[in-house]
Amino acid sequence: NTMTYVQRTICPYDCPTSCGLLAETDGKKILRVKGDKTHPANKGLICGKMQHYEESINSEKRILTPLRRTGKKGSGQFMPITWEEAGNEIAERFLNICREDGPQAILPAVYSGVMGQIQRKCGEAFFNRLGACSLVLTLCASAKGAGYSAVAGKTGCLDPRELENSDFFLIWGSNIMATRLQILPLLARKRKEGKQVILIEACGRDSASLCDKAVYIRPGTDGALALAMMHVLWREHLEDEDFLRNQADGYEQFLPEIWKATPEWAQGITGIPAEVIEELAHVYGKAKAPAIVLGSGLSRYGNGGMTVRLITILSAFTGAWKRPGGGICGCDHNLGDFVDTKRITRPDLRKEPARIVNINQLSSALNAEGKDKIRAFYVYAGNPVNSVCNQTGLLKGVAREDLFTVVHERFMTDTALYADIILPATFSVEQTDCFKPYGYGTFAVANKIIDPPGQCKSNWDTFCFLAGKLGFEEDYFKQTAEDALEDLLSHPGKDLARLSEEQWQFLREGGTISADFADHCDFKTPSGKFMIVNKSLKDPVPHYIPCYDGTYPFHLISVPDSHTLNSIFLERDSLVENRGPMSLLLHPQDGAELGIQDGDPVTAWNDLAEVEFKAVFTDQIARKTAAASGVYSSSITGQRFQVNALNHERLSDIGEATTLNDNTINIKRSTF
Repeated sequence: NTMTYVQRTICPYDCPTSCGLLAETDGKKILRVKGDKTHPANKGLICGKMQHYEESINSEKRILTPLRRTGKKGSGQFMPITWEEAGNEIAERFLNICREDGPQAILPAVYSGVMGQIQRKCGEAFFNRLGACSLVLTLCASAKGAGYSAVAGKTGCLDPRELENSDFFLIWGSNIMATRLQILPLLARKRKEGKQVILIEACGRDSASLCDKAVYIRPGTDGALALAMMHVLWREHLEDEDFLRNQADGYEQFLPEIWKATPEWAQGITGIPAEVIEELAHVYGKAKAPAIVLGSGLSRYGNGGMTVRLITILSAFTGAWKRPGGGICGCDHNLGDFVDTKRITRPDLRKEPARIVNINQLSSALNAEGKDKIRAFYVYAGNPVNSVCNQTGLLKGVAREDLFTVVHERFMTDTALYADIILPATFSVEQTDCFKPYGYGTFAVANKIIDPPGQCKSNWDTFCFLAGKLGFEEDYFKQTAEDALEDLLSHPGKDLARLSEEQWQFLREGGTISADFADHCDFKTPSGKFMIVNKSLKDPVPHYIPCYDGTYPFHLISVPDSHTLNSIFLERDSLVENRGPMSLLLHPQDGAELGIQDGDPVTAWNDLAEVEFKAVFTDQIARKTAAASGVYSSSITGQRFQVNALNHERLSDIGEATTLNDNTINIKRSTF
């Protein structure tokens, strides 16, 4: 009879919530995982992916020892080596590169494989000390953040828990089943109370059934809809003129943009009938505390920042921000002065200005020649070959025999296949960390629960090990992750400093604490007002701008899949099977015009690549839109290229973000 016990922990993955979990363990293995009902954000509700987290942790597919490549890059041929051998080889190669070409020929790549403040960010300290390239991490929603802050500055948006006070909901560009699971019980309850929930989406296959009505919009045209709604609100005197004139900057300058943005004008751009736009604006304008729950997908366009500026202005146009539950949710809540992450990232360790590489342009960086040539590539907490645009160029880059690539991973991803050295990585329960989620004003400690299997090491332990091999003398690299956590907690921000002794103990034992909600009318902007016009921008007055011109007839968008998370969880056969083959969602009328039937194999192509999909018909999608659901791997599809092979590495208007939803394709029935 083995004794078991339960310990609190936190979901480490890229999701707004950082859910509280309860892990049952015998001290050696994780036996079961369930939601923590006492957690202030998820209240016990967790997604299907995490309901059997132990299956991933205990998977037989895990890499348990360092590996050295023995075959051609991409062949998957490796042999086990020791950590000593791996560390010596990495150090020797890095030091040679530093001598011959300088440290800025070394490029790190990280993203959201782990979202903890310590384990995600500790690599920055290592690469700052080394003097390597600095990666701009704008793969997800930085255009959204830039668009919101261009209007609201550092004013906090709604924490999802404040939606309790909302009386109307616009779910705008958000696949709530996949990315906002924790608000579903609230929305269901509000609908029973007679409050309306309306979805605005290019593809609403997962979310339409959870809403009262769905409005399907042409990809990349959301800014035109926001303007037309404001036109109707202004024309029908449903705006809050006192707020717009006295608590906002630039209303007079903005008015001409509203006057010309008629619903008929917007119909031609968005594909939404003018009468639907009229009705939507009326319902929104008559609500006392309407909330816009804003997703990130609509910001992943060449006009993404401008789109979010316009929607943010709409969210305050009726004065909704002045009332509890009114405004916008899903942007920057700016809540919680908890810890100083510079104590982890250590920018002070960098002695020379960094060479800057944008993560969305890894393909160009890895294929550069001459003085810009990258000679070493270190990947951790990410899988860029599958998750970054221009996969064709990325594969060409990582296949270079003169590129020394190290991948720190748990499973054999498409990126790991091209590694010279693979280092075995840990799961969240096998390391110590702390979490500040981007969707809620909470902060949590997650203590190590079990030792990692085999020879797996955390990011923290790996970077400290490599620092030793490179001769770094700083005390920082001689700490444990537990030391690093204690250092953060012993230099608390104001929201930690005010904790009682009892709350401190709760936090240190793996608890979660909350900051107070923001005052949404305390505008943290240079003028202290809501910035309709922002004179610091190239386009001070917001207006509609189209996204990138499309060469091909179908607009390709990527939508999240609730069975997996980007390229994470592909080791779980049950999740992969439930998700099904790599599919392209199409409107039945578009399929008929192409001579394609539901379930047919199809080829999607543009100037970058050709990729094979299965056609899946749904009427819950805008016409001339093709939606690729989820991220797949070559081991699942049997083909070298996945959806990101069709996506350019162009950047957004502001925020230097990905424009992965701003690409066009042609489609034909496959002939094989």
